[in-house]
Amino acid sequence: QVQLQESGPGLVKPSQTLSLTCTVSGGSITTNYYYWSWIRQPPGKGLEWMGAIAYSGSTYYSPSLKSRTSFSRDTSKNQFTLQVSSVTPEDTAVYYCASSVPKRLPPYDYWGQGTQVTVSS
Repeated sequence: QVQLQESGPGLVKPSQTLSLTCTVSGGSITTNYYYWSWIRQPPGKGLEWMGAIAYSGSTYYSPSLKSRTSFSRDTSKNQFTLQVSSVTPEDTAVYYCASSVPKRLPPYDYWGQGTQVTVSS
């Protein structure tokens, strides 16, 4: 069974860059037709899809976050990463990584447990 685990700092200062890593076990991030997404949920709000990196390495970004977001991967470690630059308190959220197949859209078949990120000075 595929398992995903988010990791990264829980506190980031405004204007800095938020960096999170999702480590995948039980499956390869290069498996055909799998998409690996980042999703976040700000307090009191719904889920927001941030973007995804595909099995091929192609990346897809939410238009609202594209200018500040970057995805990458390390296939040797079976990890993919998220970076959000110039963060503000509005980026405070629980961040999840999730997988889907054969499209980058829901439903997601596997989720990480989520990690709380707070943006505050």
